[in-house]
Amino acid sequence: MQSTAPILSLSIWVPILAGLVVFATGGDRNAGLARILALIGALAGLAVTLPLLADFNAATAQFQFVERFDWIPRFAIQYYLGVDGISMLFVPLTAFITVLVVIAGWEVIETRVAQYMGSFLVLSGLMIGVFCALDGALFYVFFEATLIPMFIIIGVWGGQNRVYAAFKFFLYTLLGSLLTLVAIIYLYLKAGGSFDITAWHSLPLPMAAQKLLFFAFLAAFSVKVPMWPVHTWLPDAHVQAPTGGSVVLAAIMLKLGAYGFLRFSLPIAPDASRDLAWLMVALSLIAVVYIGLVALVQQDMKKLVAYSSIAHMGFVTLGFFMFSNGALIGMAVEGGIVQMVSHGFISGAMFLCIGVLYDRMHSREIADYGGVVNTMPRFAAFAVLFAMANSGLPATSGFVGEFLVILAAVKYNFWVAFAAATTLIFGAAYSLWMVKRVIFGAVGNDNVRALKDLNGREFGILAALAAAVIYMGVNPKPFTDVMHTSVEQLSRHVAKSKL
Repeated sequence: MQSTAPILSLSIWVPILAGLVVFATGGDRNAGLARILALIGALAGLAVTLPLLADFNAATAQFQFVERFDWIPRFAIQYYLGVDGISMLFVPLTAFITVLVVIAGWEVIETRVAQYMGSFLVLSGLMIGVFCALDGALFYVFFEATLIPMFIIIGVWGGQNRVYAAFKFFLYTLLGSLLTLVAIIYLYLKAGGSFDITAWHSLPLPMAAQKLLFFAFLAAFSVKVPMWPVHTWLPDAHVQAPTGGSVVLAAIMLKLGAYGFLRFSLPIAPDASRDLAWLMVALSLIAVVYIGLVALVQQDMKKLVAYSSIAHMGFVTLGFFMFSNGALIGMAVEGGIVQMVSHGFISGAMFLCIGVLYDRMHSREIADYGGVVNTMPRFAAFAVLFAMANSGLPATSGFVGEFLVILAAVKYNFWVAFAAATTLIFGAAYSLWMVKRVIFGAVGNDNVRALKDLNGREFGILAALAAAVIYMGVNPKPFTDVMHTSVEQLSRHVAKSKL
């Protein structure tokens, strides 16, 4: 039986209010208090999402934990929240990653601690709002508001070129979203003055209008994923962002765009989605193959993992746009969603591993390392595990989503499946090549010889992510069960032509 408490509102507003409290602690003389309050706020934010896991009914495709009341009645804008099997898992995932990011920055961030911790808490609540919003205007507010804390995080605590990277990130994502705003206003007028996203799903739109809407949504969501060729902001943002910023960017923010395709593009413009599926498949395969090759030649560890993220997210969009007899291939969509969750664990873990090395040597260049296993054996064990997971090793979460998408791709088109499967080769190549040069071999230099292994805080963070990666790899059924009914419903809806 579902709780009557406003679980989704608590999931959104507990971290945001906690972030405001942390901001209020002021300057660095209260840094210790800011850290403690941030951790309490992050843990409370995670705790309020747990009833979703306990009480969610996977047997229905209906939206659950619904909260709905008027926000701006004059324009029929509502505070309308709800989750289904497609969105539910991302709420606790976001809260979980936020806890790890707060702990990861505990000793590393020494200046403007309150502002750093508070920004992540506010960002957490806003991202959860994107996954829960069922009102178009509310969705847009949350979707755009996520830019502000991430812009600040990159611009204030980032690397040498942080201002350039922050502005590039902000402008790319903002410009992409402006067309989506036009599309949302069009749908509002077409629905008789309603911002209800679920009502938009049943609008009888002509093909010309659907195609225009599809491209309008594509402008925003492709940048956020990011898809080729609008991906160039991501490596810059990752390289310049602090470790926590890279973790949240890769683990959660990239998922906002992919989620947008499932909530807007496919159900609102199903005929256009089928008609333009070839374009999405082509762009996704370019991301998988070409960006995988680009990752191979990177000398900066963060850039390598950033390009790896683009390639893996290409797998997600590939899964979302494979059709068979006019219907989505449910296995492919489930594989894409599983890949989104898995990528949240794996990419977050890899950026945290890079952060551990950077905190000690202040270098991300692969050439500056070598033989790290000799001085940091516990760290090396985690780094190898996450690299293997990134390669799609069976019994890790990285394998499950890729396997489902490739299996479905064989049904869709053998050559598409063949091209998609190359990611297993390229993923292993760039991941293991990096591990070989950084972790194994003789000690590279005196700096590596002086490295100290993981402390208790770092060990705990990586152990939590390792447990998640292995559990999801060994037992994916609880994850696929949650989304199966909702995915089937989406597939039937998209197959039902509105023309």
